[in-house]
Amino acid sequence: MLIAGFPAGAWGTNCYLVAPAAGEECVIIDPGHQAAPGVEEAIAKHRLKPVAVVLTHGHLDHVASVVPVCGAHDVPAWIHPADRFMMSDPEKALGRSIGLPLLGELTVGEPDDVKELADGAELKLAGLELTVAHAPGHTKGSVTFRLPEQADIPSVFFSGDLLFAGSIGRTDLPGGDHAEILESLARVCLPLDDSTVVLSGHGPQTSIGRERATNPYLREVASGLGGGTQEPAPRRGM
Repeated sequence: MLIAGFPAGAWGTNCYLVAPAAGEECVIIDPGHQAAPGVEEAIAKHRLKPVAVVLTHGHLDHVASVVPVCGAHDVPAWIHPADRFMMSDPEKALGRSIGLPLLGELTVGEPDDVKELADGAELKLAGLELTVAHAPGHTKGSVTFRLPEQADIPSVFFSGDLLFAGSIGRTDLPGGDHAEILESLARVCLPLDDSTVVLSGHGPQTSIGRERATNPYLREVASGLGGGTQEPAPRRGM
């Protein structure tokens, strides 16, 4: 398994390229703000052939490079239908202006081929099997992707902005809902094995076991409290 990841752009959003091995087809996860050069560098370094872009949600910091990346490699983008509008109207998704200088350097809109994700879908792409889980709370169309355990390789969980090392995604933007993100944590994250590697939308790698033991939000839902008033901090990204 090859996973090449790097933080991109003004919000340090993690973009991942995932392939069975170097020299093979790959899937690109969340090419956000200023991610295209890093994507091309990883493709060249590992001799990869992209077959799809998959998006954990529609916020600008995760999708800003989807048009140039998909266009350069003639591949589709996959996104949950509830977040699809954000690719064409990022300011509506944020509830505020992102500023003309930033908009001026972006190619806002949809790529030529957009496919929609559904809860429980099994995406068979690039020799990989990605299980999709709808996980609203950060946005209405937030999803996660999970790769199954293989031989001595633990399962890998791409959590987007649902779960971070020590925190969770913010819920104060349009479509955010704190009670809903807690429900998603309980339904999507708690059943996962402790050995599951968590690669999130921002920040460092962690594991479900570590977060189950130390993350105050995961501990809250594990204890059955749910619906607490605590708001996520520190916030990362949009």
